[in-house]
Amino acid sequence: MRQNPSFAMTDVAELRRVIGENPWATLVGRDAAGMTASHYAILLDPERDDLTVVGHVGRPDDLVLGLGRPEQELMVIFQGPHGYIAPGWYGDVAAVPTWNYVAVHLSGVPEVLDAEENLRVLEHLVDHFENRFPSPRGMWTPPNDEAFVRRLEAGTIGFRLTPTRVTAKRKLSQNKPDEIIENVILELSRDESHPNPALAAEMRRAHDARLAARAQQA
Repeated sequence: MRQNPSFAMTDVAELRRVIGENPWATLVGRDAAGMTASHYAILLDPERDDLTVVGHVGRPDDLVLGLGRPEQELMVIFQGPHGYIAPGWYGDVAAVPTWNYVAVHLSGVPEVLDAEENLRVLEHLVDHFENRFPSPRGMWTPPNDEAFVRRLEAGTIGFRLTPTRVTAKRKLSQNKPDEIIENVILELSRDESHPNPALAAEMRRAHDARLAARAQQA
């Protein structure tokens, strides 16, 4: 993803928020046949406070993604809120349609986990999503037994990625006047044909942060 200084995201806390809220990621790697993209749920490493992520892939995706090959990079892409921006929302000015979005790209050489650590990552993944339910079921909840869970683990490869390259972009109409940004947020909130409250909320968050920073500098 080409970086644009006007839209760059660099704050680690904000990057962690975007990753945490959008765990369904795209993994891009390569083998001798070329590049492959796969899709998995990826989480922030619960034992770290940086941008390290953990996850797993099913066999044989580890081979086509090049996991475990020395110096073979993996790219993990997190897609935040995004959506169409109509030119009419800019008012009576020359304008073209565009697409607002938030995206985070993490690249680095992944560490392949042993079986026990992979089990911990799988358990963390299950707990993360099950805890939203009234009666969560963990990895070890009956009728799951140890033999079943071990067979499940054996069919996966766990990994940890501490990125050596981070490219993150938040293209949310920052290059437009305040009144236009406010109107785009309003339209995204009330458009009955294509409502996009998630993108409106992301734009509001970014715009309010800019206004606060501007006030501090005044």
